[in-house]
Amino acid sequence: MQVYETERYLNEYLLFHYGEPDDVMAWEFGPKAAAGFAARCVSDCIELGAVPEKARALDLGCAVGRSSFELARYCTEVIGIDFSQSFIHAALELRRNGHIHFDRMEEGILTSRCVARVPAEIERTRVHFEIGDALKLRGTLGDFDVVLAANLLCRLEDPIQLVLKFPQLVRPGGQLILVSPYSWSRDFTPQAKWLGGYEHNGNRFETFVTISKFLEADFELVRTRDLPFLIREHARKYQWSVSHGSVWLRKG
Repeated sequence: MQVYETERYLNEYLLFHYGEPDDVMAWEFGPKAAAGFAARCVSDCIELGAVPEKARALDLGCAVGRSSFELARYCTEVIGIDFSQSFIHAALELRRNGHIHFDRMEEGILTSRCVARVPAEIERTRVHFEIGDALKLRGTLGDFDVVLAANLLCRLEDPIQLVLKFPQLVRPGGQLILVSPYSWSRDFTPQAKWLGGYEHNGNRFETFVTISKFLEADFELVRTRDLPFLIREHARKYQWSVSHGSVWLRKG
């Protein structure tokens, strides 16, 4: 079974995307500021001045959809795409009902019942979800005013294919928001396809430098920022990480 299709990962990601800081991190000495990552990928990164009226947005690797809903605050049409059927089915239920129940792991096989909710002020009908492969996007998608790819690049088999696709996906004047912890692993990406995190012939290769070389002909870098995130595995075990965010405006 593909790891992101398991009930465990679905529950973790629903909490990751929709949990309040106290739901994710009960310890007062813990990094509560790292909660709400999926919403911050939009609120902390989007260039509002570059978002036109009736904007279209694409959320690649949308998981259970919180960033897609956040994009709907500013865009009249949002398409969220993820490879996981489990994630997309949950996102569709959230679109229909505005909430979904799930089990938060506490200890061993003990759980507590929780509810993931889309903020009531968001127009959920603006958002559409579909199962898809970021490397094999359907040809009828069109182009977009905002494209978000959060924590996706280092989970692709051949990430440079997606980087090369961005000029076709982002309209002139539109924006590309890239967010990644650059956690390269052979479990997801053959080492020969890594965009950074290795040394060759005495030269060190870093992901952001590689990405910039491929994007600079078509995009202008607006800014970068660090985005911490927190994934709760159970009541006493967490993953604390820091993604690197970069915002690019399409030239032309």
